[in-house]
Amino acid sequence: MKLDNKKIFQTLNPNKVWVPVIIGLAIVFAMFYMDPNLTSENLKVVIDASPLFIFLAILVIFFRDFGYVYRIREITDRQLTWTRSIYVIILWEFASAVTPSVVGGTAVAMFILNKEGIKMGKAIAYVMVTAILDNLFFVIGAPIILYFAQGNIFPESKLLESQLGDSLQAIFWLSYALYASYSLVMAAALFYRPRVFKWLLIKIFSIKFLRKWKHDAQEYGNQIIEASKQLSGKTFNYWLPIIGATIFVWSSRYLMLNALISAFVPLDLLDHVIVFARQVIMWIVMMISPTPGSSGTAEFFYGQFFAEFLGKYTFVTSIVWRLLSYYPYLILGAIFLPRWIRQVFFKKKTEEE
Repeated sequence: MKLDNKKIFQTLNPNKVWVPVIIGLAIVFAMFYMDPNLTSENLKVVIDASPLFIFLAILVIFFRDFGYVYRIREITDRQLTWTRSIYVIILWEFASAVTPSVVGGTAVAMFILNKEGIKMGKAIAYVMVTAILDNLFFVIGAPIILYFAQGNIFPESKLLESQLGDSLQAIFWLSYALYASYSLVMAAALFYRPRVFKWLLIKIFSIKFLRKWKHDAQEYGNQIIEASKQLSGKTFNYWLPIIGATIFVWSSRYLMLNALISAFVPLDLLDHVIVFARQVIMWIVMMISPTPGSSGTAEFFYGQFFAEFLGKYTFVTSIVWRLLSYYPYLILGAIFLPRWIRQVFFKKKTEEE
């Protein structure tokens, strides 16, 4: 597989951090000025936060990032050092933060792993594995957590009801069905019958109005076959820590918000389960957002999903939530990217000379 370096560097551009920042700030200011109930007092309530739970929220973020670093190192059979794993995850998160969520940063991740010395076939396999495991966490975990939420998963929001009606539930279940189908098909293609998958792709894209994409479909089929070869023969000891890390990473991602909300209002066990479950719903909404890193979309839907728990703290916690969970990766990416380019491109070029 050949990646378009020009397009990759268009994505890995430090100047792109301003796009999601401007969009996010614009939405926040719009929400502030368009809602008559919001005043400067709504910002001052940040001092009511419990330092202990704020610290816990930050700690959970570090746990999540450590889980990502550990997982990519294990997936690559520890071919990456801890330092290189940190670089990979920061740049991967940066790419995801500056591209629309529906696009993601998978191509960039393959490029980064390849430049870290991993053969392209293996890089494709590793990125596909992470994508499948992430999707399977949602596909398997969502019904479980939604069951424990006792049906209190969709927020009672007049704004959402007026704009979407029952469409939010329809969007969620349709998206769930698509994610489940995609995950099962890709898992079967990668681990069971990659050549059958390629044959089906070619047959589908041999249809007249799809024929112009036949070459791309054939290339994708070849990638699946190559990735399958790289993963064949992996033992249980290889998969167990990776699966465990995936569960740990996504649980930490969601529990951060549980800790943040607890810093302002008390939550009982059922409330914690509902907050956790609603993040699963909101994740789907954010995944189909057309803005970089779901900027604006995340801030808007946050208020609709969690206002019933937070009341007057809703607005300020939405800002703190994004400051903790999103903007640091824009900053870290802009800092680490130039260093990574010097290390990977110029240093290697100098060594070769």
